[in-house]
Amino acid sequence: MASKRLAKELEQLQKSPISYCSIELPDDSSLHKWRAKLSGPAGTPYEHGTFLVEFHFPPQYPFKAPDIKFITRIYHPNVRTETGEICNDLINDGWSPTLNVKHCVQVLYNMISNPDVDHPLEVQIATQMMERPKEFAKTAVKWTKEYAAAINA
Repeated sequence: MASKRLAKELEQLQKSPISYCSIELPDDSSLHKWRAKLSGPAGTPYEHGTFLVEFHFPPQYPFKAPDIKFITRIYHPNVRTETGEICNDLINDGWSPTLNVKHCVQVLYNMISNPDVDHPLEVQIATQMMERPKEFAKTAVKWTKEYAAAINA
């Protein structure tokens, strides 16, 4: 069931793409692993970057949410800097079979646009963002230039 659903979702996203995201299959033999390229939101320290994000769909999809992780390093309180993992609650809380990849992409884009310092995976980054926002922004821009600009080259 998961493969049929994923094929349909991929087809829909290719027909009606999300303006700030492109999706590809890194391995044509499996529909259970997708890569998304997310453009950094305008007006954020991430705006000139493109972030590679990987989706792993379990065999129980859509009844179980996908695992999502940033491949591109991003300086963000809700993304683990060493592994790229995101806070599971972002996707898993309230997950239902009616939700889909488009929903996940929208949640990620919103997370990048509006970091949640109340539920950080990286406490130091959240603290810096609250107490020294200019310093946070400077580091986030530096990381975006260093890691997320190379994808566009």
